[in-house]
Amino acid sequence: MSVDGADEAGWDVDPEDETQAVVETVGRQLKLWREAAGLRPVEFGAAIGYGENLIYKIERGARIPRPEFLDKADEVLGAGGKIAAMKKDVEQARYPKKVRDLTKLESEAVELGAYGNHNVHGLLQTEEYARALYDVRRPVLAEDDLERHVAARMARQRIFDRRPLTTLTFVQEEVTLRRPIGGRMVLRRQLERILEIGQLRHVEIQVMLTELEDHAGMSGEVQLLKLKDGSTVGYSEAQLTSRVVSQPKEVQVLELRYGIIRSQALTPRESLAFIEKLRGET
Repeated sequence: MSVDGADEAGWDVDPEDETQAVVETVGRQLKLWREAAGLRPVEFGAAIGYGENLIYKIERGARIPRPEFLDKADEVLGAGGKIAAMKKDVEQARYPKKVRDLTKLESEAVELGAYGNHNVHGLLQTEEYARALYDVRRPVLAEDDLERHVAARMARQRIFDRRPLTTLTFVQEEVTLRRPIGGRMVLRRQLERILEIGQLRHVEIQVMLTELEDHAGMSGEVQLLKLKDGSTVGYSEAQLTSRVVSQPKEVQVLELRYGIIRSQALTPRESLAFIEKLRGET
């Protein structure tokens, strides 16, 4: 590990983010534990493998500590698990705000339906595919930001294991299953992941063939979430923007489109056979 350790130890904090208070509280607690142990910042940093400057930043709430930083601090300061337990407090702060907003919606969903026309849907992505997607963004993402986005995307996939089960349906445009983001082997493993998820009883995956002339999804991607309270919202993401669609008339339009898209796509069984064939060709 580098002496400075900045990139490895944490993420920068958005001063306008509502999680700032949590990060500052964690920083103050770390400072109290360090001082109680009689260690100066430079001594504490040396003991856990990070630079003095980084310790100051984390303690004043300017950096979000990574889980491994908190684990090492807990061990060095003899906190008996009390510092390591703060990983839960900072977990959400690690992720970009729009991802946290989407994750909150997904956590309240009893049903989720999504049509993807540009790349494999985030909930279906492997880590290496997700990393490859962020890696090709322009302007180029800093390594630190790239890792934050990938970690956030992987964390969202807990939805597959949530109890009670969330009903999940996906329609993927054929081209998203052919475009070799990250290379052929990354694509092959991505296809294998989709096949694996497609075997889950509460998940249905369909493929929209490129050759179709009649296509209800030409206006772009669709994502619908039916929430625990019985309401339904849409979620759309475009260049530099994302928004929640909650107006009943707009939601009704999205529901209509998504229903037609599903009817036009291959059935789930046909789709898995199609993806299996693609995997064999990749």
